[in-house]
Amino acid sequence: MDFSGKKCPFCKERFFPSRFRPDQRVCSRQECQKRRRREYHRHKLKSDPEYRQTCRDSQRKWRERNPDYQRRYRLKNPGYVEKNRQSQKNRDRRRRLARLVKNTLAFPVSSLSAEVYLCHEGREDLVKNNLAFSQVYIFQEDRRSVVGGG
Repeated sequence: MDFSGKKCPFCKERFFPSRFRPDQRVCSRQECQKRRRREYHRHKLKSDPEYRQTCRDSQRKWRERNPDYQRRYRLKNPGYVEKNRQSQKNRDRRRRLARLVKNTLAFPVSSLSAEVYLCHEGREDLVKNNLAFSQVYIFQEDRRSVVGGG
C-alpha cells in the first residue's frame, strides 16, 4: 500500500484517492475538479462527433427557451457592448481591406494617434493589394495646445 499518496496533475499537491475510487487521478479540490471536467469536455468535443452534436442541440434548445437573453445581457453590460462595437469595426476594416482588388486610393490602416495611409500612384494594373510599390506617409495630428498668443 502506497502511504505517500498521488500527485495531482493540476495543483501538484499530494492527495490520497477515495477508497471508492482507487484509480482517482485528480485531487478533490474544487478548482482541480472543475479543470478535470473542462479538459474532459474539450477532449470529448474533439474526439466524439455524437457528443459534439448533442452539445450543439442542447445549446440550440437553450437559446430557443431564452430568446431575449442577449438583449438583457447587453442592457446590463454596457462595457461589453462598447468592446464588441470596437471589435466589429476592426473586423469590418480587415474585411474591406481583404476585398480590395485595386489599391489605387488612400485609406487608413491604423487606429493609432498618428494616421497611416497607403497610397499608390498610377498603379491600376495591380490585381492584388500588393504593397511592394507603395509609399507610406504618416500624418500625425499636433495635439499640443497653444498657450498664450504666441
